[in-house]
Amino acid sequence: MNKRELIDYICELNKSAKPEFLATFSEEDLTAYLEHLMEINLEDLAVCC
Repeated sequence: MNKRELIDYICELNKSAKPEFLATFSEEDLTAYLEHLMEINLEDLAVCC
């Protein structure tokens, strides 16, 4: 994914994230944060079901 796609996807998962703030980070940092968000979402699904 490119930086814009990473930011868009992060904003979908974290509604409070601001694209302008996320744009200050590198693609590597955004990828790591997205992976973290996806892990949290999977944990939430496992807990609720």
